Formats: sequence, C-alpha cells, structure tokens
Amino acid sequence: MNVGIITVSDRAAAGEYEDQGGPALISEATRRGWRVVADALVADEKVAIQEAIHSFSAQGCGLILTTGGTGIAHRDVTPEAVREIMRVEIPGFGELMRMRSVEITPNAILSRGLAAVVENSLVITLPGKPKGAVECLGFVEGALEHAVKLCVGEPTSC
Repeated sequence: MNVGIITVSDRAAAGEYEDQGGPALISEATRRGWRVVADALVADEKVAIQEAIHSFSAQGCGLILTTGGTGIAHRDVTPEAVREIMRVEIPGFGELMRMRSVEITPNAILSRGLAAVVENSLVITLPGKPKGAVECLGFVEGALEHAVKLCVGEPTSC
C-alpha cells in the first residue's frame, strides 16, 4: 500500500519543536509493510493541508494519514480542510476511533478525527499526539485494505 503522511502543526512547521507525530506514523506504516512515498509538515492552514492531500493523491498514495489539527482549539482545522475537498465521508472510522480512544483517555471525546475519500485516496485524520495517532490507526486497520482498494479502483471481494 502506498501511503502519504502529513503532520499538521503550526509550531512544528515554524521549527519551535520537533515533529514527533509524522515520524511515529512513518515508523508504524513501515512496520506494517506499507510504502511511505510522501510526507510533509504543514501549518494549521486549510489550503496547505488540502494542497498536500491533492499532491499525495496525485503521487499515487491510496492512503493518506494526517496527524494533528483534529481537536477543538481555534487553529484546529484539519477536519474542515478535508471536508471541503472530499467526495464522501466515512463516519464509521471517526466513530470507532473515538469509541476506542475514550477507553484510554476521557479527552478523546474532544477529537474530531474522520475518514473520507478524496480523489483516489482514503484520507484519515488522526490525533496529533504520536501515541494517539498510532493507536487510532490500529483501531481502524481491519477496514483499511478493503477501503483503499475501493478508492484506487482495484477489484475487491465485494
């Protein structure tokens, strides 16, 4: 599976601290045998997020993971950025990530993570904390292969 990973963080993009979410997802994707073909670090700006998603989809990323910008802070705009360019939202991903995450931390109820189809890619918005991003990816892993095949137009068993 070809994967693109986008870290969304004003402070990391400005060099105020080191990005940890992106590297955690790169490591997890590699561990799973996926090929990370693109990664980016962008500020919490809708246009920057959307441009990265479009670019990664054009590069053949069937799965695009974002980390960061899914909370309720004023600058958290990742879900809105994705919704503006999606073809269809897949509510079950966000529902499951929140349901499973709230068993670990009560603040997970504040997450606005989601999954959507953008062009020929499955886009999943994950939490900014590395541990939360990797955990949430694990919660939805069972549906990933099938969903990505549908997005890229490969034959499936259905």
